[in-house]
Amino acid sequence: MISVNNLTIRFGNFELFSDIGFLINKRDRIGLVGKNGAGKSTLLKVINGDISPNEGNISVPTDIKIGYLPQQMILENAKLSVFEEARTAFQNVLEIQTEIDKLNVQIANYHDYTEDEYSKLIEKLTHLSEHLNIIGADNVEQNIEKVLKGLGFSQTDFQRKISEFSGGWKMRVELAKILLQNPDVILLDEPTNHLDIEAIQWLESFLETYGGAVLVISHDRAFLDNVTNRTIEINLGKIYDYKVSYSKFKVLQQERLAQQIAAYENQQKLIEDTERFIERFRYKATKANQVQSRIKQLEKLDRLEIDELDNAAMNIKFPPAPRSGDIVVKIDELSQTYDGKKYILNKIDLIVERGEKIAFVGRNGEGKTTLSKVIIGELEYSGELKIGHNVKIGYFAQNQDELLDPELTVFETLDRIAVGDIRTKLRDILGSFLFSGEDIDKKVKVLSGGEHSRLSLAKLLLEPYNLLVLDEPTNHLDMRSKDILKQALLKFDGSLIIVSHDRYFLDGLVDKVYEFKNHKIRQHIGGIYDFLRKKKIENLKELEQKEKVQASQTKEKVSENKILFLERKEIERQRRSLQNKVEKAEKEIERLEKEIETLHNLLSNPEKIDAEEANAVFEKFSKLNSELEHQMDLWEKAGNELHEFEENNS
Repeated sequence: MISVNNLTIRFGNFELFSDIGFLINKRDRIGLVGKNGAGKSTLLKVINGDISPNEGNISVPTDIKIGYLPQQMILENAKLSVFEEARTAFQNVLEIQTEIDKLNVQIANYHDYTEDEYSKLIEKLTHLSEHLNIIGADNVEQNIEKVLKGLGFSQTDFQRKISEFSGGWKMRVELAKILLQNPDVILLDEPTNHLDIEAIQWLESFLETYGGAVLVISHDRAFLDNVTNRTIEINLGKIYDYKVSYSKFKVLQQERLAQQIAAYENQQKLIEDTERFIERFRYKATKANQVQSRIKQLEKLDRLEIDELDNAAMNIKFPPAPRSGDIVVKIDELSQTYDGKKYILNKIDLIVERGEKIAFVGRNGEGKTTLSKVIIGELEYSGELKIGHNVKIGYFAQNQDELLDPELTVFETLDRIAVGDIRTKLRDILGSFLFSGEDIDKKVKVLSGGEHSRLSLAKLLLEPYNLLVLDEPTNHLDMRSKDILKQALLKFDGSLIIVSHDRYFLDGLVDKVYEFKNHKIRQHIGGIYDFLRKKKIENLKELEQKEKVQASQTKEKVSENKILFLERKEIERQRRSLQNKVEKAEKEIERLEKEIETLHNLLSNPEKIDAEEANAVFEKFSKLNSELEHQMDLWEKAGNELHEFEENNS
């Protein structure tokens, strides 16, 4: 459908892309990945026609419609309601219907059905009719409601003015319009930044069955894996095209690099051997023909190169956390209202113990950021809040770009708040967050979103904290930076409260989830995917409950049985998973014990092996014993988990 041909883009002397090209085919699901600043957003703007390349071109057929969602934008019709703004997506419906009416008149006046022009009219009529059918012109109201609700709007939001909503919610309206327009190609630049987990999952389902092509920029690994089947990487001005989703691409990327290194090293060995031969026999008449042959071989040789990878990455290590009391935060019947009237949080209870890592999740506007600000002392409340003994809180706000002084430089931002010996290490700290050389003299107002986030995270290293409250810290970080931050938080020995919608980032990081809904919070023990699985079953229960009101007694019974079946199925799946862990460990223990016994017999009969072999055997014997001890620990842990699970679900 769309062809990117020999594209080159320069900004001054800096070349962002160099002679790149690829095709976007119908039904493609492409993830566009690369470091921040690699040119992903620029490429989308070029495809959308907002930027002209220095060389090359974008070939877009005239009948192809593109829908483009940038990272930032301003809605022009701020006075319209949410529903009215979404309805503007269908302005072309009337135009299409008018065109169809004209074509029908023209076709009716034709008498020679063999003319080429007649065939073209029929083809155009068919295309427009199909397009009108896909748009769902007969179900405009229902489609608008379905998409708006899927993206998180409630029925009461539909008649509210756009101007009443935050920037993130305004972006949801624009995304809704794009989805409702049903373009041939959708270009999405970081769509999940403004969505909560439920809205992200709905968007994944929508795009899974979407009839057109999708090209998406995202640093949400789970979203990319669930939506895309092709990955285009931008790296140092070049692109690499893989017909797989993101996680598989990462494996293939490493394999590609390993193969290149092996091939390069083999060629270098060949070149060295050839040059050595030439130098050795250059002046021997009997070898003259062979020498000339080798020289020609070298001249014709296509020299291999290794793809250069941009491996610059943050280096984060939080200072050791001072010891706090056992209870870090204790909340009893806490409420918080907007303008003293509307409840945001209503009589909630919460306890955070020392060392716990917990996630706040739920739809935007349900109070996650509000509670975070209450805990750090920024908002007033009613009820009881106790901060534990010796608790020192470090806070990362969602709107960091608004909190940093735009007129200060990067270095001055840290220098103004650093005290004591840490001031001598400010350049090292900034360097670990990829601010080096002249970067530290940049003013905050010229920094990108990712640079704002990195600078704000750097502030958390200036003094030791034992409670980190992080509100959407990953929104503007690339995947490598997110992975590094996750590892640093895993090693952090204090307590953590994190607001995030990034499932991959939260997976394995938190062991407790608090869901915010209807001004209340509810605790879920376990990781983020445990929570989402339970949530899915609960949603099914709610759906079945609604159907039960309208259905007969027979249907009610079927529904209840279906729920019980799904619950039993989920319990059995978890039990089977734990059982597999135990069995896997047992098999590994059995294998290791057999190998150890074989080696033990060898060591017991030293006359069968020489001294050198004996050392190797003994080294392997020790290694296998260490592995056996590790597997025994895994087996014991898995057995305890299985026993506890079976007791809880008996």
